[in-house]
Amino acid sequence: MKLYLWQVILALLLITSGGCAKKNFYSDTPVVDAEVYQSLKNDLTATDSVTIKAGSHYKRGFLHRVFWGQHHRPLWNAPVTVPVFEMDTTWGGLAIEKKGGGFQTTSFTMVGPDNFTYALRSLDKEPSEVLPKVWRKTFVVNILRDQISAINPYAALVLPPMAQAAGIPHPSPQLVYVRPNDADFGEYKETASNKVYMLEEKYNDERTVEDMPGNAADIIGSGKMLNQRYGDDDHFIDQVAFARARLFDLLINDWDRHEGQWEWAEYKRNDNQYYRPIPKDRDNAFYRFQDGLIPWIFSRNWAIRKFESFDEDFNDVYALTVNSQFIDKRALAQVTRAQFDSLAVALQQSITDEVIEEAVRQYPPSVYELEGERTRQKLISRRNQLRQAAAEFYEILAEEVLVAGTDKEDIFEVNRLNDEETEVTVRRESDNKVTYHRTFKRSETKLITLHGLAEDDVFRVSGKVKKGIKIKIVGGRGEDEIKDESEVGGWGKKTWVYDTKRGTELEAGPDTKDKRTHDVRVHAFDREGF
Repeated sequence: MKLYLWQVILALLLITSGGCAKKNFYSDTPVVDAEVYQSLKNDLTATDSVTIKAGSHYKRGFLHRVFWGQHHRPLWNAPVTVPVFEMDTTWGGLAIEKKGGGFQTTSFTMVGPDNFTYALRSLDKEPSEVLPKVWRKTFVVNILRDQISAINPYAALVLPPMAQAAGIPHPSPQLVYVRPNDADFGEYKETASNKVYMLEEKYNDERTVEDMPGNAADIIGSGKMLNQRYGDDDHFIDQVAFARARLFDLLINDWDRHEGQWEWAEYKRNDNQYYRPIPKDRDNAFYRFQDGLIPWIFSRNWAIRKFESFDEDFNDVYALTVNSQFIDKRALAQVTRAQFDSLAVALQQSITDEVIEEAVRQYPPSVYELEGERTRQKLISRRNQLRQAAAEFYEILAEEVLVAGTDKEDIFEVNRLNDEETEVTVRRESDNKVTYHRTFKRSETKLITLHGLAEDDVFRVSGKVKKGIKIKIVGGRGEDEIKDESEVGGWGKKTWVYDTKRGTELEAGPDTKDKRTHDVRVHAFDREGF
């Protein structure tokens, strides 16, 4: 049956896509008026604004839309008036600091006269570079380019009023058009030429900390943040703040929230350092993908599940967590069901109907006419269901939980309280301060993984119960001490120990499964995920 289905899909791909990549897929210019474009091209027109269509090349006929989806093609083809970017005057005057390294968008880091940083990112994308070279001249490129139309190009304009109400850091983006071969872009003038961009604040280093509440000391990326979190025992993620931000992601259906989509504001409090999340790159908010036959098939649970469409209901919360699993496991392991529910209620109360109305009014007029009311209704419906979505998100996270220590000496204590509850506490050895504490329920959690990382860690497991959660202990580098005094009834051992045999002191109990080995790869731990 599956073989037959894939044969049908392949046939549809070939029938509707053609064999080779189109040489002229993209329109010559986003500028609507040909005469205005020629004047701009010849540097004959001094104008402060132009009317553009962000992606008229996504317009397709009925048959194509049946197979490949309507998506947001009407929005890409809507006429929108935007200001012309002027390097000397836009936002007080900007200068190029560096060109971005992304494959799909043209992007630049800009610096203002006050040394504040900004991001200039093309609205449209050219995704062919993400493909293996062997596919770049085939129909696969046509498909990939065409499916960019699932993105709502104006979604980022809608988000600031809602993020502000929710207490989540956010930029305030503006659309701009860069004229053909603008000499102010110097060596990049051909690269930057003749495109529509989103210009917004870029919170990525200490130059922008003044915009963060609470006297932040610095702003860093996820890789550096995680290395510092695991490298020392006085660095902590503000997990409640991250949970709030992730619930906001669910509300706006932003499915692409991997670790590279976050910066982190660093705060110093009582000799400890805490990291609060700053979301960025809202390209996939209000995504619309599953409205064509082939995308609908490809987004099934057994296929590419993450491509979930923005709808009135939360049809598949898990799909919205696929890309974020790495950072979610590391930054949400301490958040309880009650905290998720409380955060959802707070978001429901702060993102009112009036806030949503103000938000959707940020669409350009022609886009609001096409999509404003639909977006408003969907946001209200999803906000009203946010508690249920938060509960489902919690249950996804709770099934398998990662509790990681640091490169300093940590003490892990597991106490099987009863057949339903298991308590996990982590203390730093230097001052016995509790750095992690949570009570898990067997009805929610199937596996708890404890990672000791480096130095000499201590693991103690205790409690006698009839039923219990499986505990996986990964000692890490160093001479670890592991003692299992627990007893769990039923079949199978419930405490599994992974470490090197050399340098590990194991006092096993009746429920211990010794998985130690001579291979140091047994305690490998991915800190950055990139």
